[in-house]
Amino acid sequence: MPRQRALANIVLIGFGVVYPAIVFFLRGTVEPSLFIILALLIIGARLAFGEIGAGGWRPALILAAAALAGLAVVDAALAARAYPVLISLAAAGVFAATLWRPPSLIERFALASGEPWSAGLRFYCRNVTLIWAAWLVVNAAIAAHLALSHNDAAWALWTGLLSYLVSGALFAGEWMVRRTIAPRQPR
Repeated sequence: MPRQRALANIVLIGFGVVYPAIVFFLRGTVEPSLFIILALLIIGARLAFGEIGAGGWRPALILAAAALAGLAVVDAALAARAYPVLISLAAAGVFAATLWRPPSLIERFALASGEPWSAGLRFYCRNVTLIWAAWLVVNAAIAAHLALSHNDAAWALWTGLLSYLVSGALFAGEWMVRRTIAPRQPR
């Protein structure tokens, strides 16, 4: 079962990554409501099959789906571009919520990897969680601005590629810093 969940997560993340390209390339031939249905199906599948575990993912994804459905009633074309914004905000909410209900999300990831811990490392992980929450809000703001500006090419480029490159660089940089400072922390 864990292997199936891991595969489901990979597939669902893949759909989320290619969603902006699908919207961009099919925007003139497909009704916006179909993109909204696709986005809601991705969220629904993530709720049903993905590894959402602890940390508030379930309520965050439900709120994102509700916001998407509500926006669809007002402006379907905008709602089709809102999916990455709402998912980024949902993730920011999950990261931020763990700052009030420790351990922080980054600490949970690190603890799951079996790394040794100290009070200093916990403080570090809390700060990294805050950085991730802030980054995800900034990412959502950029994606929202591009969605509202109706610059479909810039929106697709940001939400389908550039934001993932920034996230990947943040992840890799944090991992390297943690590997560097972890051995120096007293046990």
